[in-house]
Amino acid sequence: MNILILGSGGREHTFAWKIAQSPLCEKLFIAPGNAGTALCGMNVPIGVNDFKGIKQFVIENEIEMVVVGPEDPLVMGIHDFFLNDNYLKAIPVIGPKKDGAELEGSKEFAKRFMQKNNIPTAAYESFTIETLKEGLAYLDKQKTPIVLKADGLAAGKGVLICNEINEAKKELAEMLAGAKFGKASTKVVIEEFLEGIELSTFVLTDGINYKILPEAKDYKRIGDGDTGLNTGGMGAVSPVPFANETFKKKVEERIIIPTINGLKNEGIDYKGFIFIGLMNVNGDPFVIEYNVRMGDPETEVVIPKIKNDLVELFQAVGNETLKDITIEIDPRTALTIMLVSGGYPGEYSKGKVITGLDKTEDSLIFHAGTSHSKETDEINTSGGRVIAITSFGNNISEAANQSYKNADLIDYKGKYYRKDIGKDLL
Repeated sequence: MNILILGSGGREHTFAWKIAQSPLCEKLFIAPGNAGTALCGMNVPIGVNDFKGIKQFVIENEIEMVVVGPEDPLVMGIHDFFLNDNYLKAIPVIGPKKDGAELEGSKEFAKRFMQKNNIPTAAYESFTIETLKEGLAYLDKQKTPIVLKADGLAAGKGVLICNEINEAKKELAEMLAGAKFGKASTKVVIEEFLEGIELSTFVLTDGINYKILPEAKDYKRIGDGDTGLNTGGMGAVSPVPFANETFKKKVEERIIIPTINGLKNEGIDYKGFIFIGLMNVNGDPFVIEYNVRMGDPETEVVIPKIKNDLVELFQAVGNETLKDITIEIDPRTALTIMLVSGGYPGEYSKGKVITGLDKTEDSLIFHAGTSHSKETDEINTSGGRVIAITSFGNNISEAANQSYKNADLIDYKGKYYRKDIGKDLL
């Protein structure tokens, strides 16, 4: 079977690494990919939102499955594009159609969906430029901290936590009137702040059945001790010690089952991953957000823990036979740390030569923002998040020690990483 993965980050390299191991995969292509995905298959210079270019490539290369990594093409309707095309409609696309992708594409849609299906989440109201005055008045009645969320996709940057009401008012005005996050903030959701510990739950569904994948905790802030600016993720660990069987049962009964049933009731045929960002509030799970794809860097700890053939799982999603599969999970701890460019998540330079990749041992090295120079045969930095280093251990400390050992061996100008991934869970 010829398979195409869309995307270019650490998540896509992890998918490529796992899919390449499947005897069901004959040829693997990644569009556009990175220097790491090129080790698993062939990179092709097509953008994830270039649907016409993707169609042409799929037909010319007899692609039989498409795995969508990032959210953008899903929200833009790539799955619908395939279904509405006579040449493409029989090819399974792993990722929801446009109506299901609204769970991530619109924060307000997701909040309404949760309210309708009695899924525990924070109290909220949403506002537009026309109702800015009401939004400011609404803020006057709220407690701090308070959360402001751009309704649309803002590349992970559209969520602000404000500690003072005046700060929240200023930010709300900037988001709505000043288009702080462009089109994404033409509508803003103001949400109650939930106090607790975050974790993420991942579900794979064929639209009828679902399988729960390993949970993970990621680390969003740039600095040790969860300080500084938000990033796309500085590391992750799985399993999460406080997510015991009692807690996981609450998550399944109160959140996962109502989510799957809610999608069916809305007539949404959802095939792919559901990433549920949770807050553990005194032992009770609340949904912070839905994403309609795997997380990054969570993928780098979740996928290596799955012992099953990933292509078999994806085939079952396409055939709606997921119920016949038993997910096998490696019981060990997986921990990943992300090496990033100096200055990230602010301005950073690219094109720094990466050395030491050949010196690493007993860790999985997943490329995120990397490129390969044909002229010099060197691997260079090409993004804010550069390399994810994933290690297994019998506990968090063991896995962390191994990842940090290899983090020291990989080098490039401006290299930075957090030194405390997993420490809060010890």
